[in-house]
Amino acid sequence: MTDRPELVVITGMSGAGRSLASKALEDLGFFVMDNLPASLIVPAVERFDLPSSKHRRLAVVVDTRGGLAFDELEQVLLALDRDGLKATLLFLDADDHVLMTRYEESRRPHPVEAPTLSESIALERDALDDLKGRADVLIDTSTLSVHELRKSIEGVFIGDRPERPLRVAVTSFGFKHGVPRVVDLVFDVRFLPNPHWVAELRPLTGRDAPVREYVLGKPDTLEFLERTGQLLDFLLPRYEEEGKSYLTIGIGCTGGRHRSVAIAEEIGRRLEEQTVSVTVRHRDTAE
Repeated sequence: MTDRPELVVITGMSGAGRSLASKALEDLGFFVMDNLPASLIVPAVERFDLPSSKHRRLAVVVDTRGGLAFDELEQVLLALDRDGLKATLLFLDADDHVLMTRYEESRRPHPVEAPTLSESIALERDALDDLKGRADVLIDTSTLSVHELRKSIEGVFIGDRPERPLRVAVTSFGFKHGVPRVVDLVFDVRFLPNPHWVAELRPLTGRDAPVREYVLGKPDTLEFLERTGQLLDFLLPRYEEEGKSYLTIGIGCTGGRHRSVAIAEEIGRRLEEQTVSVTVRHRDTAE
């Protein structure tokens, strides 16, 4: 068949937002099946892979409620790929301390039984390590609100085109707060003059015109943007050819409020001019 159904397999760490992701996909028109054993994925796909089926977008949630053996899921994904149906593996992750806080606040038991919550999380992370490594879309929800997670999901899966273009997310951050967990390319812009040391610019961010003009007005900034643009012109089509659906670019400065924000906004603007599907997010501007 040429009109094969679209399949998304949702997995990841418990407490990282799998249920929110599944609801977001449901709102995008996906038929979602929760806690589906890996052995039932192929029969489910076969049912939807019929001309009479009205559902052409299918999402299945596979997680540790069914145990820690994920080898079967990897074999199922390989079998589907051989059959000509490329499933998108969506992996939700978060920092361990964030997961612990979420479980302690919800007072729900962790699905992986262990003497302590930290041990449960460690066991689950170890069991999911291989799947995380082969994920097509990896979203770290540690600092995301419910609204931001939904926007991230929509940014990847919105629309029903069988061939989605590469989606690019540009994230500004401050190195003093740590590099984002999920990032494909990192650019360090701490070589640029820091607006933090200009008294009238310090309380502003890189989204404010005075800071933007200060940062973008430097010759080194313009050369950096030119060279980075050339690199992305080279990389993006090659990532797309390899089947990558989502690329995250991190732009880092010291605090994540001035230089990185202005640069991320400008890179996003330039990519949009080239009709690249891009979203821009600023992780540390609330500090």
